[in-house]
Amino acid sequence: MRRFVPPAAFVLAHLPAVALAGEPKAWEIGFQTPASPTMAGIASLANTVNIVIVGIVVLVSGLLAFCLWRFRASRHPTPATWSHNTKLEIAWTVIPTIILLLIAFPSFRLLYFMDRVEQADLTLKVTGHQWYWSYQYPDHGVGFDAMMVQQEDLQPEQRRLLATDHPVVLPVGVSVRIQLTADDVIHSWAVPALGIKTDSVPGRLNETWVRIDQPGVYLGQCSELCGLNHGFMPIEIKAVPLDEFRQWAEEARSRFPLTNG
Repeated sequence: MRRFVPPAAFVLAHLPAVALAGEPKAWEIGFQTPASPTMAGIASLANTVNIVIVGIVVLVSGLLAFCLWRFRASRHPTPATWSHNTKLEIAWTVIPTIILLLIAFPSFRLLYFMDRVEQADLTLKVTGHQWYWSYQYPDHGVGFDAMMVQQEDLQPEQRRLLATDHPVVLPVGVSVRIQLTADDVIHSWAVPALGIKTDSVPGRLNETWVRIDQPGVYLGQCSELCGLNHGFMPIEIKAVPLDEFRQWAEEARSRFPLTNG
């Protein structure tokens, strides 16, 4: 008996194989390897903030240890009677304020950068359902649903609970506008390696963007507790060179015609 091959699987089978580039790894510490400018900015800001945090911990711990040693009871049996030091109080108010401002400015700049793109080369519309995703390419007249691949149907290169029957295909090096909504409850479209985590809300159109730096397969999941099968809404993105994406879009247009939106 011949095995039925879904149309999307047929189309994707004609694309060159690409390696898994963004996936969780056992005993992994820290972020996945950044694959977009947004994720690179998030990783850089996180490293900077961690350095500041470590510096504050070391400084405060050192001051505390010094005070315990310098003002111990055996050395100062008679405590001092003063209770205020205006210069010290100004210093411990102003210095933390300056530190917070130094962290705030790059944070706001990154938030503005990752919010939306002014000139997008491609639009991808994402709709969350209980419990799967629908994708539309309005610029190319393509639309399809993406369901999780069941464990008994997994191929050797696919990851359990993360593979989908119809991966999202996106071109490398192109600014992609991503519009998100939902038709039932709140979902959240999250792909860690690309620095994307945006809620899809019924009756509302949220927007973000991505520019993928290198070919590969990037995996994610719904990150909003959306119901019983919340853990079975994976996201699989296959990033390919622009010429290969155009070839895929041309073939997909006849197999997955966009019937609405």
